[in-house]
Amino acid sequence: MVDREIGFSLWLDFVERDYLKNEFGTLIEKGIINGATSNPAIFASAITTSPAYKAQLESLEGKSPKEKYEALAIEDIKTAAQALRPLYDEHNDGYISIEVDPFLSNDTEGTIAEGKRLFEAIGEPNVMIKVPATNAGYDAMTALLAEGISVNATLIFSPTQAQRCVKAMEKGMEQTDAKVDGVISVFVSRFDRMLDDELAQSGIDTGLTGIYNAAKIYNLIERNGNERIRTLFASTGVKGENLPPYYYMRALLAPHSVNTAPLATIESWLAVKPTPPQLPMDDAVINGYFTRLEDSGFGMDEVYATLLKEGLEAFEKAFAQMLESLK
Repeated sequence: MVDREIGFSLWLDFVERDYLKNEFGTLIEKGIINGATSNPAIFASAITTSPAYKAQLESLEGKSPKEKYEALAIEDIKTAAQALRPLYDEHNDGYISIEVDPFLSNDTEGTIAEGKRLFEAIGEPNVMIKVPATNAGYDAMTALLAEGISVNATLIFSPTQAQRCVKAMEKGMEQTDAKVDGVISVFVSRFDRMLDDELAQSGIDTGLTGIYNAAKIYNLIERNGNERIRTLFASTGVKGENLPPYYYMRALLAPHSVNTAPLATIESWLAVKPTPPQLPMDDAVINGYFTRLEDSGFGMDEVYATLLKEGLEAFEKAFAQMLESLK
């Protein structure tokens, strides 16, 4: 649940039309969430499985698959933004994110143009444009913020990516007087899904790499000291039955941060006894963990590169499959 005393925000990582028009408002009214996020995989699942889009799709006959997708997505994001708008007006977040076409991840100008176009088409100030943290993405983040558009930097795995996002965001914020915010979405659970089997064979405790990496990046962002730039912990849903569903949410509860999670993960977290903030974590503890990994032959630079590559490819695949279904 949102805890404004410590500056902790909880956003729902889910978008689907019927849900947005019904239960979504209840979560907001109860103070459980104060924002939401989407990504290409979430939209792909909603559009291809929910009957709620049938009528609008029929009205879009003759449009290209991407035109159809954008029409559907814009309506959903606008609905969510309007539901969240009172929170935004109260300076209690109230943001909803929409990601640019994942095939633009290496195209700065294309990302800027699409981000501006989507923001203007939705027509609500509390929309964040999600931009992957690639070489092309950093300049796009700066340009969008300079235009008065808040940014959600996504697919962050490494501290280097996070630092570049901070610099890009600050540069953009310096160029506008508009009310803009930036969040840096650090992906968590994918580290453990990738490494845990090998770590167990090396006698190293599992289920910790994603947490220690996120804690390291959180410390980096907090040391920067910009109130308008926060760490957002993403990919916090647990896969498998070895860990409780709320595992990552509890471990990463932190002041001046955001956690975005699927509905089932949020429900599991609400059902357990609340804990005090778990971060910040001491730098020496974090560095000690990664030194042990390195000494055991686990090179983090290679892990970071692999996870970014896989993350970009996964979003491209989901987006392509969705567009194919809309032909």
